[in-house]
Amino acid sequence: MTRTMKITMKHWLLIPLLSLSLSGCAFNSIFINYPSQIAPVKAQLNTDTPMKGVQDVASNISGADGLLYAQEAGRVTQISGDFEASKTYYRAAVSAYLAFDDKATLSVTDLGATASSLLINDNVIPYRGPGYERVMLHQYQALNYLFTGDRDGALVEVRRSNQLQSSEQARYQKSQQSVQAMANGTIDAEVNKLGKAAGTVTSSFLNAYSYYTTGLLHEILGEPNDAFIDYRKAAQITPDNPYLQQDLVRLATQLSMPQQEEFERRWGKPKMQEQGEGQVIILLERGFVPEKKSITVPFTIHGNWQTASLASYTSNSRPIAKGNINGLGKTLIAAPIANIDALAITALKEDLPAALVRQAARIYAKSEMARRVESSSKKKHNQVDIASIAMQLFNIITEQADRRSWLTLPQQAQIARTYLKKGSYSLKLDNSPSQEIEVKSGRTTLVWVIDTGSRTRFYSIII
Repeated sequence: MTRTMKITMKHWLLIPLLSLSLSGCAFNSIFINYPSQIAPVKAQLNTDTPMKGVQDVASNISGADGLLYAQEAGRVTQISGDFEASKTYYRAAVSAYLAFDDKATLSVTDLGATASSLLINDNVIPYRGPGYERVMLHQYQALNYLFTGDRDGALVEVRRSNQLQSSEQARYQKSQQSVQAMANGTIDAEVNKLGKAAGTVTSSFLNAYSYYTTGLLHEILGEPNDAFIDYRKAAQITPDNPYLQQDLVRLATQLSMPQQEEFERRWGKPKMQEQGEGQVIILLERGFVPEKKSITVPFTIHGNWQTASLASYTSNSRPIAKGNINGLGKTLIAAPIANIDALAITALKEDLPAALVRQAARIYAKSEMARRVESSSKKKHNQVDIASIAMQLFNIITEQADRRSWLTLPQQAQIARTYLKKGSYSLKLDNSPSQEIEVKSGRTTLVWVIDTGSRTRFYSIII
């Protein structure tokens, strides 16, 4: 290799190497897709040692994807029952979101947000999760506070969760004003497919499970009017849930709401708590949200066909079973309140056109760089420079879809509610081992059931 060729190679390889250095701690997701990184952690949650490996996740919180790892660590410790540790990790995630808010607002399609993203892939851009993840972060933090006895802290998080459902939607709509339409049949077909997979969910920012949880906490912490408002919002999203319908009838009756007669015509008279009874409320979470897959999208640059890798979801038509709650004197069948997988799919559908714009600009930048390297080589040496080959290999290796998302969230949330005479009960979900719970007269027993596939965990608190 001549001295001139070495200089040429160093000159052109400097740019991608600099890009990698700028990516910092986001390096993991550039070459190793995120689902494969988190798979061992999810697998561990189906064992008797669910906390094993959480430190490996937590060690990445100081990196560019720290927000995502903080959410995962908070969720793992929460599923494991360590609510204090979960609070700490979730606080780190909240701080990361606030840091994004404090920065000058940049459009999701602003390719100057990180210089290296133009030459590598979207995994280099620091992770700022979709709106539904941020809403659920505060919902889960509220439950952490409740299960550790801090009612005031729970109410603070409840209000934040509610505020975010509207503010995150406003932020998304503003960002979309800068997204230019880009004709691409593959993307159009993918958006249509994702729309069908999401079913009746039309917005990722409106989460009936979050509204129901915040309404529930308002009610059991002595704010029935606020509870009624949140239950109504949840019912607008998931109108067919029978427990939610009964909650609305009951509260409308208790509060002498003008909607009482209408609700009774639609859903019947409310069942009210009798003397000596306590109520049992069950929040049931099942499975894990699906992971993103990679799809190849073709388009042309300078009349030449190019391909880009983008994230998508494969359809999953297998329904989730309703939970059969036994041991309460009668079988209680839980009813779905929200499909979290549909929220994730809808969030990706909302982002896909913008992602294509970013990816097209990135492929163009890479092809221009490779073309200039090759042109420079031919002019100086009349042969393909080693730097040109290296550049092409670099482009192939770094063509990776951004598959990051909060993967320890549940696939679906279900709810159930009933009144029982005071006493001890051996609660059981389907064929899981039983869990003892206590019911006290005039009190509420909240049971949080987390089913991760081959392990079911119960957490209960009397309020």
